[in-house]
This record gives sequence, structure tokens and C-alpha cells, in this order.
Amino acid sequence: MADAQAPAERPSALAPLRHPIFRSVWIASMASNFGGLIQSVGASWMMTSIAPSADMVALVQASVTLPIMLLSLVSGAIADSLDRRKVMLVAQVFMLAASVLLSAAAWAGVITPWLLLLFTFLIGCGAALNSPAWQASVGDMVPRQDLPAAVALNSMGFNIARSLGPAIGGAIVAAAGAAAAFAVNALSYIALIVVLARWRPERPPSPLPPETLGAAMLSGVRYVVMSPKVLVVLIRSLAFGTGASAISALMPLIARVLVGGGPLIYGLLLGAFGVGAVGGAMASTALRSRLTTESLVRAASLAFAAAAAITALSGTILLTVPALLVAGAGWVLALSSFNVSVQMSTPRWVVARALSLYQMTAFGGMALGAWLWGTIAEHGGIAEALLAAAGVLVACALIGLLLPLADIKGRDLAPLRRWDAPDTAVPVDGRTGPVVVAVEWRVAESDVPAFLDTMSERRRIRRRDGAHNWVLMRDLADPELWVERYHAPTWLDYVRLNNRLTKDDAELFDRLRRLHRGSWPPHVHRMIEREARSSASDGARLARDMAAAQTTDPLRLS
Repeated sequence: MADAQAPAERPSALAPLRHPIFRSVWIASMASNFGGLIQSVGASWMMTSIAPSADMVALVQASVTLPIMLLSLVSGAIADSLDRRKVMLVAQVFMLAASVLLSAAAWAGVITPWLLLLFTFLIGCGAALNSPAWQASVGDMVPRQDLPAAVALNSMGFNIARSLGPAIGGAIVAAAGAAAAFAVNALSYIALIVVLARWRPERPPSPLPPETLGAAMLSGVRYVVMSPKVLVVLIRSLAFGTGASAISALMPLIARVLVGGGPLIYGLLLGAFGVGAVGGAMASTALRSRLTTESLVRAASLAFAAAAAITALSGTILLTVPALLVAGAGWVLALSSFNVSVQMSTPRWVVARALSLYQMTAFGGMALGAWLWGTIAEHGGIAEALLAAAGVLVACALIGLLLPLADIKGRDLAPLRRWDAPDTAVPVDGRTGPVVVAVEWRVAESDVPAFLDTMSERRRIRRRDGAHNWVLMRDLADPELWVERYHAPTWLDYVRLNNRLTKDDAELFDRLRRLHRGSWPPHVHRMIEREARSSASDGARLARDMAAAQTTDPLRLS
């Protein structure tokens, strides 16, 4: 009784650190983030020495971020299809090898501008491979209730590194040269490699073989496009990333022109933004317990807009620093909320692909915004660019009135597990197809409007999970008879789409059960599409089907 009457424990921003594997990976990842930022400083400084032109220096940063745009979806498909721990290990070892070679080339004095860009591009490829697997693995390290705090802690760790890493990198380059910065980055991967090598997560055996890479990418895109809750997150993150990128992109000009300072002031402003980001991450758990996701993102967007406007108009460090503290907090609160929304709105089988598409959208918005605000600042002024960005962020908040973020609490996306592969009189294996499925529903005339509304949602779910050519038909001779029909390319695809149903989808089936007037479950016709051919061709095809059925395919049913 005492336990029942005790007040509920308040959520803690540090709760995920109670889980040993998350704590170990988080600490090791933060060390790796420090190494990456130190390496970026060394690469940029070295490029100023061996190719002192603005475009080559700018290409250093582009060579790191370009792989994220190019490879995120591929990396997400790999992370969903294979063991995520092993994917992260491969990525970390790859980046370690590239960093060692870069450091050796720099020490030997054989580095050239294009060779430097090649190595930074390879390191960026490793980061692009690692990111979706790492973000999706957070859900394997902590329970679902700690996931939002874990995502915020990851953002906090990165922003701590971003606040201090460049300064540390500059000190290392000044004391020992760029090659030393590359060597420090190489060493920073070792701790994470050791932690991942020792981690043995429980990986439930999958009854189905993994999809091919191309099919996995297509199914990931299809899932996101057919999931309105996830699609809204992508639209909102694109708008927020476009507006919020202005401060980061224009920070050197803010320090030099608007505030009238030098490198020290520039470092101070970067530090203020980073400290604000850390504070936002620490406050995120408490704020999420009081606000809905939509309210939190809307408040973060408006706060960032106000910070951008104050930065544009202040002209003094006394106002700019507090404004950047607010901007940093808004940055983390919004982006971590988007990340959590994606993770908690997608089942585990597709979460890495959904995160990779979110990452591509957010980074695409940031890249678009950086170019846009730079162009406006060049032709219209820095203050004008920041004020325009503030207007975009206000618009991002107003978009929430039309496209609000869904409430992610209470959803259960665990597999439904109500479906078993049926016995078939005709031998089939995983490659048999195309498969045509027809489901007979009997619906009273008075229930037709509710039935059509329910079947509209069923169509979305079926198409989301991989069904093609979904149609609903009504029998002209029997008005109560409705036939739902859809296609699957192969028997394996049919089994796969039925295994993708989640417990969150169960309510739809309960509604259909209440509307159906016939016996339960409804009658289902499962058919294989065949072309009309000569009897000799039919006999040969039947012989091939029988031979295929004798293979060791685990999906063979007889």
C-alpha cells in the first residue's frame, strides 16, 4: 500500500546512464566525437597551408557531410538488415584505418589537397555508415520509457564535444601540427571499438531472411511515405533545419561584423551556443513530462526565432550571448524531439531506415539553409538574413497548426504475432509468385460508411507493409459481399508483410471484426498468378514448382 500511494518518480535526464551498456557507449562515443572535431580542425588548417584558397578549405567540410547525404538511406537499410553492433564495429574500424593512413601521410609529408579530401571523405563515409546503426541501437540499450532521455543525452554529448573540441583541436595543431590532430582522432575510435566488441545484445532470431539492399531501401521509403506521423516529422524537420542553420552558418560573420570581435569572441559565441544545447538536453526530460511533443517543438522553434532576431539586432555581446544560449537549447530540444518521434513511431524492423531518411531531410534543410542565408547575407546583409531565418522558424511553428506532431506516448509497435503462414495444397516456396490475395467481407448496409473508413486505413497499412495493387470491390449480385484484393511479388513477400503488423494495428482488426457479419476469420483466397500457356508449358511449370518445393527453403509449405 505504501508503494501504491507513493508519488510517481519524476523522470530524470540522466536515467539512461543507469544502463551500463548505454553509459559505456555514450562515454566512448563522446570521446570519438571529440576526435572527429579535432580532426576537422586539423584538416581545415592543413588545407590552408597546402592549398590556401577558400573553395578548397570549404571542400574539407563538404567532404565530411556529403557522404551523409549520399549514403544515409543505404546505411539505414544495412543497419536494419544486419546486426547493428557489427555494422557499427565495421564503421569504427574503417574510420580508424582511414585516420591512421591520413596521420601517416601527414607525418611523412606526402599529403596533397586531393589526398586530404579523399581521406576526409572516407572518414565521412564511415560516419554515414555508423550513424543510423548507432541511433537505432539506442532502443536496444535502454527501455522505451528512457528513449527520449537517451536521445537527448546523445545530443548533449555531441554538443559538449562541439563546444570544446575545436578549441582543443586548435591547441593540438598549434603545439604539434595537423598530423598530431589526425593521430588523436585515430586513437579516439579505440574505446568505442572495445566497448562494441564486448557488447553482446540479445538479438531475437528472425524467422525470415533479410531483404536485399535495394528491396530494403524501397521498403523503408515506402514505409515512411505511407506513415503520416513520420512524414509530418520529416516535413517539420526540413523547415526547422532550414531556418535554424542560419546562426551556425553565419556565426563567424556574427562575431566579426555584428558584434565587432575577433577569434576570441567567435569562440565565446560558439561556446554559448554549445552550453545552451547542453542545458536544453538536460531540461528536455522534465519538459517532455509537462508538454506534448508538438508544444515542445513549437516552443523551441519560437525561442530559436526570437534568439535569431535578437542576434540580428543587438550588436552587443551582452545580448548576443544570452540569445545564443536560448538558440542552442532550442536547437537540441527540437532536433531531439524529431529524432524521438521517428524512433517511437516506427517498429524496430525499419527504424534505422526511417532515421536515415529523417537525417537526410534535416541535413538537407541545413545545407539548403546555409546556402540561402549566405546568399542573403552577401546581397542584403547579415542582420537581414538572420531576420529572414527567424521568419522561417515562426512559419515552422505555425505549420504545427496544420501538421501537428503526433503524440508518441502509449503506442506499442511490437510485432502483433497473430498471423501464421497457412498450409497450401499447391507446393510453394519463398520465390513463388506473384501472389494474389482476396479477402471476403460481409457488411450490413447500415455499416457500409464505417466499413469504408476502416478499409481506407487498412489500405494504408497494407501498402505501408509491402502490398501492391490494393483494391476494394463490392459484389453486384450480393450487396453484403465485399472483396479486398492485393498483390505480393512472392510468397516470401506475402509472409513478410503479414509479419510486419504491430500491436498498434490491432485496433483496426478489432473494428473490422465488429463490422464483419460472417464467420471469423473471413474467408481468404490465396492464389498464384499464372499466364495462360500450352499444356506442355503448364506441365513444365508444375514440374518446376514441385522441384522447388523439395528444396530446403524454410518457407516451403505443403
